[in-house]
Amino acid sequence: MRRCARCGEPLDEHGETCPKCGSDLTDPTAAFGAVPAAEREISAEIAPAEGPMLVVRKGPDVGETFYLDRARLTIGRDPECDIFLNDVTVSRHHCRLLFDGGEVTVEDTDSLNGTYVNGVCVDRAVLCSGDALQIGRFQMVFLSGGGG
Repeated sequence: MRRCARCGEPLDEHGETCPKCGSDLTDPTAAFGAVPAAEREISAEIAPAEGPMLVVRKGPDVGETFYLDRARLTIGRDPECDIFLNDVTVSRHHCRLLFDGGEVTVEDTDSLNGTYVNGVCVDRAVLCSGDALQIGRFQMVFLSGGGG
Protein backbone atom coordinates (compact mmCIF):
# COMPACT_ATOMS: atom_id res chain seq x y z
CA MET A 1 0.00 0.00 0.00
CA ARG A 2 1.21 3.46 -0.89
CA ARG A 3 1.79 5.90 2.02
CA CYS A 4 2.35 9.65 2.25
CA ALA A 5 6.09 10.43 2.48
CA ARG A 6 5.41 13.31 4.89
CA CYS A 7 2.92 11.87 7.44
CA GLY A 8 2.69 8.13 6.65
CA GLU A 9 -1.07 8.19 5.96
CA PRO A 10 -2.29 5.28 3.75
CA LEU A 11 -3.20 6.58 0.29
CA ASP A 12 -5.33 5.45 -2.59
CA GLU A 13 -3.43 4.74 -5.79
CA HIS A 14 -4.77 7.73 -7.76
CA GLY A 15 -4.83 10.60 -5.25
CA GLU A 16 -2.81 13.75 -5.95
CA THR A 17 -2.81 15.09 -2.37
CA CYS A 18 -2.69 13.40 1.04
CA PRO A 19 -6.11 13.46 2.71
CA LYS A 20 -4.49 13.92 6.15
CA CYS A 21 -1.73 16.53 5.66
CA GLY A 22 -2.47 17.88 2.15
CA SER A 23 1.02 17.03 0.85
CA ASP A 24 1.38 17.08 -2.95
CA LEU A 25 1.79 13.49 -4.18
CA THR A 26 2.45 14.20 -7.84
CA ASP A 27 5.94 13.72 -9.32
CA PRO A 28 7.42 12.29 -6.10
CA THR A 29 11.10 12.13 -5.29
CA ALA A 30 12.33 8.54 -5.43
CA ALA A 31 14.19 7.18 -2.42
CA PHE A 32 17.86 6.44 -3.01
CA GLY A 33 20.81 5.43 -0.81
CA ALA A 34 24.25 6.99 -0.55
CA VAL A 35 26.63 6.60 -3.49
CA PRO A 36 30.02 5.11 -2.55
CA ALA A 37 33.05 7.39 -2.87
CA ALA A 38 34.66 7.62 -6.29
CA GLU A 39 37.69 5.45 -6.86
CA ARG A 40 39.79 8.25 -8.32
CA GLU A 41 39.98 11.93 -7.57
CA ILE A 42 38.50 13.97 -10.39
CA SER A 43 39.92 17.25 -9.09
CA ALA A 44 43.33 16.41 -10.58
CA GLU A 45 41.73 16.43 -14.04
CA ILE A 46 40.09 19.85 -13.75
CA ALA A 47 41.71 23.13 -14.70
CA PRO A 48 42.09 25.51 -11.74
CA ALA A 49 39.47 28.24 -11.40
CA GLU A 50 39.40 31.59 -9.65
CA GLY A 51 36.40 30.76 -7.48
CA PRO A 52 34.58 27.83 -5.90
CA MET A 53 32.88 25.18 -8.01
CA LEU A 54 31.19 21.79 -7.92
CA VAL A 55 32.14 19.10 -10.44
CA VAL A 56 29.95 16.03 -10.98
CA ARG A 57 32.12 12.94 -10.58
CA LYS A 58 29.50 10.20 -10.26
CA GLY A 59 25.95 9.77 -11.51
CA PRO A 60 24.25 11.60 -14.36
CA ASP A 61 26.27 14.27 -16.20
CA VAL A 62 29.78 13.27 -15.01
CA GLY A 63 32.21 16.13 -15.57
CA GLU A 64 29.60 18.90 -15.54
CA THR A 65 30.93 21.93 -13.65
CA PHE A 66 28.87 24.41 -11.65
CA TYR A 67 30.62 27.67 -10.77
CA LEU A 68 29.50 29.17 -7.47
CA ASP A 69 29.36 32.79 -8.55
CA ARG A 70 26.70 34.22 -6.21
CA ALA A 71 26.13 34.57 -2.48
CA ARG A 72 23.24 32.11 -2.59
CA LEU A 73 22.46 29.27 -5.01
CA THR A 74 19.58 26.80 -4.90
CA ILE A 75 19.99 23.17 -5.95
CA GLY A 76 17.15 20.88 -6.93
CA ARG A 77 15.00 19.13 -9.51
CA ASP A 78 12.89 22.25 -10.12
CA PRO A 79 14.07 23.86 -13.38
CA GLU A 80 13.90 27.24 -11.61
CA CYS A 81 16.75 26.22 -9.26
CA ASP A 82 20.15 27.79 -9.91
CA ILE A 83 21.69 24.32 -10.19
CA PHE A 84 19.16 22.04 -11.89
CA LEU A 85 19.74 18.32 -11.25
CA ASN A 86 17.27 16.44 -13.41
CA ASP A 87 16.78 13.14 -11.58
CA VAL A 88 13.92 11.77 -9.44
CA THR A 89 16.34 11.09 -6.55
CA VAL A 90 16.74 14.87 -6.13
CA SER A 91 14.01 16.84 -4.34
CA ARG A 92 12.48 19.82 -6.16
CA HIS A 93 14.19 22.20 -3.71
CA HIS A 94 16.89 19.92 -2.28
CA CYS A 95 19.44 22.28 -0.72
CA ARG A 96 21.14 25.64 -1.03
CA LEU A 97 24.72 26.88 -1.08
CA LEU A 98 25.69 30.05 0.79
CA PHE A 99 28.94 31.87 -0.03
CA ASP A 100 30.04 34.28 2.70
CA GLY A 101 33.46 35.51 3.76
CA GLY A 102 35.29 32.98 1.62
CA GLU A 103 33.33 30.03 3.07
CA VAL A 104 30.77 27.93 1.20
CA THR A 105 28.06 26.35 3.34
CA VAL A 106 25.55 23.76 2.15
CA GLU A 107 22.12 23.65 3.84
CA ASP A 108 19.60 20.87 3.26
CA THR A 109 16.07 22.22 2.71
CA ASP A 110 14.08 19.26 4.06
CA SER A 111 14.91 17.00 1.11
CA LEU A 112 13.55 13.46 1.08
CA ASN A 113 16.92 11.72 0.52
CA GLY A 114 19.13 14.10 2.48
CA THR A 115 22.31 15.97 1.59
CA TYR A 116 25.60 14.21 2.23
CA VAL A 117 29.09 15.63 2.75
CA ASN A 118 31.84 12.99 2.67
CA GLY A 119 29.23 10.26 3.21
CA VAL A 120 27.61 11.90 6.26
CA CYS A 121 24.03 13.18 6.09
CA VAL A 122 24.04 16.85 7.11
CA ASP A 123 21.52 19.61 7.71
CA ARG A 124 24.26 22.23 7.34
CA ALA A 125 28.01 21.98 6.70
CA VAL A 126 30.91 24.21 5.65
CA LEU A 127 32.56 22.75 2.55
CA CYS A 128 36.33 22.35 2.25
CA SER A 129 38.18 21.85 -1.03
CA GLY A 130 38.00 18.19 -2.01
CA ASP A 131 34.80 17.42 -0.07
CA ALA A 132 32.33 15.05 -1.72
CA LEU A 133 28.79 16.46 -1.90
CA GLN A 134 26.04 13.96 -2.69
CA ILE A 135 22.58 15.01 -3.76
CA GLY A 136 20.51 12.03 -4.90
CA ARG A 137 22.51 10.09 -7.51
CA PHE A 138 24.79 13.07 -8.12
CA GLN A 139 28.13 12.94 -6.33
CA MET A 140 30.15 16.12 -6.79
CA VAL A 141 33.53 17.27 -5.61
CA PHE A 142 33.76 20.78 -4.15
CA LEU A 143 36.79 22.79 -5.23
CA SER A 144 37.44 26.09 -3.47
CA GLY A 145 39.31 27.60 -6.44
CA GLY A 146 42.07 30.18 -6.24
CA GLY A 147 44.58 27.56 -5.12
CA GLY A 148 42.66 26.75 -1.90
